[in-house]
This record gives sequence, C-alpha cells and structure tokens, in this order.
Amino acid sequence: MHTPVTIIGAGLGGLVLARVLHVHGIPATVHEAEPSPTARSQGGMLDIHEENGQLALEEAGLTDAFRELVLEGREAIRILDRDANVLLERPDDGSGGRPEVQRGELRQLLLDSLPAGTVRWGHKATGVRALGGGRHEVSFADGGTVVTELLVGADGAWSRVRPLLSDAVPAYIGRSFVETWLYDADVRHPAAAKTVGGGSLLALAPGRGIQAHREKGGTLHTYLALSEPQEWFAAVDFTDGAAALARIAREFDGWAPELTALITESDTAPVLRPLSGLPAGHRWDRVPGVTLLGDAAHLSGPNGEGANLAMLDGAELGKALAAHPGRTEAALAEYERAMFPRGTEAALDGDRLHEWMFGADAPHALVAAFRQEDERA
Repeated sequence: MHTPVTIIGAGLGGLVLARVLHVHGIPATVHEAEPSPTARSQGGMLDIHEENGQLALEEAGLTDAFRELVLEGREAIRILDRDANVLLERPDDGSGGRPEVQRGELRQLLLDSLPAGTVRWGHKATGVRALGGGRHEVSFADGGTVVTELLVGADGAWSRVRPLLSDAVPAYIGRSFVETWLYDADVRHPAAAKTVGGGSLLALAPGRGIQAHREKGGTLHTYLALSEPQEWFAAVDFTDGAAALARIAREFDGWAPELTALITESDTAPVLRPLSGLPAGHRWDRVPGVTLLGDAAHLSGPNGEGANLAMLDGAELGKALAAHPGRTEAALAEYERAMFPRGTEAALDGDRLHEWMFGADAPHALVAAFRQEDERA
C-alpha cells in the first residue's frame, strides 16, 4: 500500500497532526498498535495550556468542542507538607489559563474529528527502512507493509521511527510513579477526599511525593513519586496488589493518615510507571521524508508539558506542510527549527520543577516558585 503521509501512533500529537492536515485537505493515515480506541485506559487529567495545547486545538478547529470537555473547578491546587499542613492554596476562580480535561475524552474528540478509516487500529509497527528519495517502508506485526513519501513518528518514548534519525535511547531518570485510584471518594474515602479538595494536591518531601487529582465521578487518581533505582522497584511484587501497596506505604511512614489513605485505601492494585527521558537538547540532522513529534522527539520527565508539546508539534507540523505544498523538505526543516528549542526549553524547565518538587528543599522550594510567579503576574 502507498500513502503520502503516514503517522505512526494515535496519541494526542499524532491525532492533532492528522486533524490539521485534514482541515487543510491533506490526506493522512494513522497507524496505531492498540486494537481499538478503548483497548486501554487513556490516563487521567490533563491541564491544557494557553501557550501550546490550546493553540494546537485552535489550529485544529476544535476549541469550542474542547471547552465542552473542561471540568470546572479542577484548576484548584494545594501544596502540603508530610503532616498535611497547607503551605499554599490556589482556588479555581475561573481566571487560570490551564483548564483540566480527561485525557481519554480529549483523545476521543480528536478521533471523532477525523474521517472514518483515518486510524488503522491493530497496526503495530515492527520495523522501518529507507527506500531512497525520501520514501520509507513501514512493516507491521500482521505482516503488512506501507510505503510512504512522508513518515512521522508520533509513537512515543520507544519510537520505532526514531532510529532513522537518531541513536538516542530513553534512560531512566531515577524516579518512578506508582498509581492508585480511589472511587466514589466523597462517600467511601471522605478524609482523603477532603484533603485533596476540588482539584489537585501535591504533598512533597525530598525524594518522594503524593500527587493526586480529582477526576470525574469523585475519583481520586494518585501518583506516588519515589526517587529509587529500578532495582528497588523490581524487588516489589506488583503481582500481589495488597503486598505492593503495603510496601509502598512504608515509604511514607509518619505522614498524615489522610495522605497515606491515598495509598492504603486504593480500590485497585497499584500500577508502576518507570519514568524515562531523552537527553535535553536532543536533535538530529535533516533526513529526507521523515520526522518525529512529541515524546518520540523530546521525551522528558513529567512536567505537565508532554501532551501539550505533542499537540503543538502536531499542529505546527501540519501548518508547515500546508504552507509549503509540494515542498515537503522545506516544511520539515521549518518545523524542526522551531521544535528543537521548544523541546529543549521544556526539558530544562522540567529539570528545575523536579528539583523544586523532590530536591533537598521540597516542598518549600516549589511554594517559593509559585509565589515568585504570583509576584511577576
């Protein structure tokens, strides 16, 4: 099969690219390894930023539909210490620029905005090879292949497309998340629900933290951050949910019970999420007919920017291709010139944020950063 634009990965960045191309009348095909849109949970809440994610959705012509997904009140944030003392609290007064939505609902909005058949489900890319002249062939697990004049790797941290451009491989950043969920929390877990409040909670100390978000339907979704080597987590038996929860909870001994309830009262088995990143400043020389976006291009530790940057990458690449009809290489060069520094800046900002959150002066360094931001505003 031959197609002019082939996108590998139906995450937010790849779907925004496909949508912007569609708006400009440029056909594209998205190949996704998952068998269907509902094959797995699409994660929790996303704050969509004015300076990137919202710009991308505007370029995609989806601002009004996006606004209908926004969960009111979720921009509220609390920063606590391990004793549950509130060090900083920001209510959601409607003036913030980072409204929260459910990631799965945003992804579905993007899928619904594309022509039927744009996304090919169950197409797991297993290899790519250059054919010359800017053309590439992608092989899939089912034995099929596709030849394309433009290949875009929107396939995340472990991208199959990246080796065409770079030898870089993600490395563990020294920290992992362990996720838990409490359902119907206002009724079943009232102490934890009261502590989290209406939006987000950050309870932090050097090397560890409890980050929780209030999702739809009274769900509290918690990310337990621990700065430990991968070998430490390998020694925890995550196949035994109760034992794993108990082991993780021991790392928070002495913390306020309304905080540790987010661990011990979990309604699900905990899920381990090791965190990896590419080198800050990752870039490559221009290779005809192929580029990357999102985590495939500039993966860094979680800093609230990953999904936003991926969407902006997709929108900017789509705009560049539409602005240079028949001049794909000019479009790719223009896109990459702006994308490289954008990704570098976000990675460096993320490093500073992680130091404020988990460094020797946590959580007070983060509180100070928030207050400096308020003063500048």
